[in-house]
Amino acid sequence: MSNKIKSEDINRIIWQACDTFRGVIDPSQYKDYILVMLFLKYVSDTYTEKYEAHLIKYEGDIERAQRAMASERFTVPEHSHFNSLYDKRNEPNIGELIDIALADLEDANREKLTSSDGAGIFRNISFNSSNLGDKKDKNARLKNLLTDFNKLDVKPSSLDGQDVLGDTYEFLISNFASDAGKKAGEFYTPKEVSTLLARLTKSKSGARIYDPTCGSASLLIKAGQQVEDNNFSLYGQEANGSTWALAMMNMFLHGFDNASIRWGDTLRNPKHTEGDNLMKFDTVVANPPFSLDKWGQEEAEEDKYNRFNRGVPPKSKGDWAFISHMIESAYETTGMVGVVVPHGVLFRGSAEGRIRKHVIEDNLLDAVIGLPANLFFGTGIPAAILIFNKAKDKRTETLFIDASEEYDSGKNQNVMSNKHLDHIVETYTKFRENKTKQGVLEDKYSYVAALSEITENEYNLNIPRYVDTFEEEAEINITQVQTEISTIENELVAVQQKMQEYLKELSL
Repeated sequence: MSNKIKSEDINRIIWQACDTFRGVIDPSQYKDYILVMLFLKYVSDTYTEKYEAHLIKYEGDIERAQRAMASERFTVPEHSHFNSLYDKRNEPNIGELIDIALADLEDANREKLTSSDGAGIFRNISFNSSNLGDKKDKNARLKNLLTDFNKLDVKPSSLDGQDVLGDTYEFLISNFASDAGKKAGEFYTPKEVSTLLARLTKSKSGARIYDPTCGSASLLIKAGQQVEDNNFSLYGQEANGSTWALAMMNMFLHGFDNASIRWGDTLRNPKHTEGDNLMKFDTVVANPPFSLDKWGQEEAEEDKYNRFNRGVPPKSKGDWAFISHMIESAYETTGMVGVVVPHGVLFRGSAEGRIRKHVIEDNLLDAVIGLPANLFFGTGIPAAILIFNKAKDKRTETLFIDASEEYDSGKNQNVMSNKHLDHIVETYTKFRENKTKQGVLEDKYSYVAALSEITENEYNLNIPRYVDTFEEEAEINITQVQTEISTIENELVAVQQKMQEYLKELSL
């Protein structure tokens, strides 16, 4: 019988821990406390197991074992260890003790747990906050929280190399996103959308993979997991400080310690650079905020990286600003870009139309894929995926897929199953491998358009212009309809006569 812990075991205990905060703080804030505590427990259990292994190796020599711990992933001060906090769970200042423990853990691992400008991943969280209630209630809640997490055993030998913690992180984030409403889109891309985008842009061994609006980094991690030999490097940037902290913890819980996740506004101040130029990547993926207002247009004209050489997007719509940044961040001749966009990106005119025209004429657009409505947390509008391919060579066609009906209905959101994802990926793969011809590829589902056809449509990428999903109505049998009407009229006369008879009887 295996003693290995499973995702569902951790999920059950952690979901119970959420009860600590129900009715006290907004559900969107649960993740801040629960995930920080999960991270602390993981780091503490890992540290303890490594220390015990060194004690055995050095035959109980504490000094040598402690010296050996300096080369491990994390340094955990004694008072920052979860077990120390659990032992102090009845202290009247337990909230303050937890905050001190986190601050000192951060300080002891400054290179790993802080941003380039010195901000730590725990900076936006306080277990001593009055938001958790008055002193008595807060202490009771924190004691319950520590007691729940004490039931968890998340040391490496219990996980046995599985991505159990990563799965648990995604489980919690997705559940919190369900409750967080509109704000959820800031930190979480639905799993099936992340998986689809990662599969469509599948990276090769040794790839540099980048997400300029990485949120909690679920999409970036999915893209890395598509690399078959685990030889890749991850880079991301996130403007929201709290969400950046989630991304950092997510990377550590998945074991991607060397990922470079930077904090800052990508459009105004891209952090991944090499000298005076943007860093280049093999694969660039993102689910940027839809139609972002005040994205930084006033600075774009003088952009030192020349990202907006095809035109500057309007002040109130930042979609093409993100796309332009992503295209310029991909390696010339080999780079792949995959981005989630609102449908307006496909057909809006003026400045956006001019940028779209230049991108299409530069032969960068590979595929336009329409997704079902109500996939994303906080919005029911349908979205699309654009794939840009800098390795199209002489091929100038673009693939259009209408997958708007490829979904299963869910409780809160629609869901795309594996068969739906497979259908899209297989269609795109055939197209990329030049196994398709111009014209209808699959009736009412996919179409391969020549550049000349897109030009004739004035560079409008609205999917119904290319994929005909019109369903003809069944022919009406006039004779049959007239017969049915006559029958109904005769039945109505009979009912009226019967009603008159009843009324006469009642009047007597």
